[in-house]
Amino acid sequence: MYAAASIAASSLAWARAALSTATAGDDAFDPIALASWMSLDQACVAPYPPIVRTRAEVTVFVSRKRGAEVLILRRSAPQGGYWHVVAGGVEPGETATAAAERELCEETGLVATVGAGVEVVEYVDPLTKEPAPGRIQHDASVARVTVTCFDVTAPDEWEPNLDWEHDGYRWCEPAEAFTAIRWPATAGALRKLLMLDAD
Repeated sequence: MYAAASIAASSLAWARAALSTATAGDDAFDPIALASWMSLDQACVAPYPPIVRTRAEVTVFVSRKRGAEVLILRRSAPQGGYWHVVAGGVEPGETATAAAERELCEETGLVATVGAGVEVVEYVDPLTKEPAPGRIQHDASVARVTVTCFDVTAPDEWEPNLDWEHDGYRWCEPAEAFTAIRWPATAGALRKLLMLDAD
């Protein structure tokens, strides 16, 4: 386990290195990420500093009790304050599967192997940062984000240990989870994965 001093030192070194090698014009440069929080997850015991992300994203659907309950997480107010599932970006040199398992551990403390992924595309309105309505999805300014969605089964009595990005969670029936997730393609992938698991 890392001591607090070594965490702070490694974080400062990372930030200095990033600032010395990146410029505001770089795709990978993200000044907000450089100022993001550090977290030491009790289950994973590894600190995660602000990370330069690729343009690919992952989500993980956590279910328990033979698929009767699906975990949704409430992002903290600075992170948007909406309900979602385990999610995050793929780091350079990382596979989508590895990213999903890392995000799962960082955000909930669950260490598990994810199932096969389903790839979808979400369209993001550049002005609102919300899902883009169908009529503007082909606009050149609309961002296309590739999201690989995975699923994992947790023990029946397991509860998540949330990281700093989230301030609440609940277990709900799959039908409620479908409607709670704000990103439509991701919600569709959840439905597909749960249906596949039921076959």
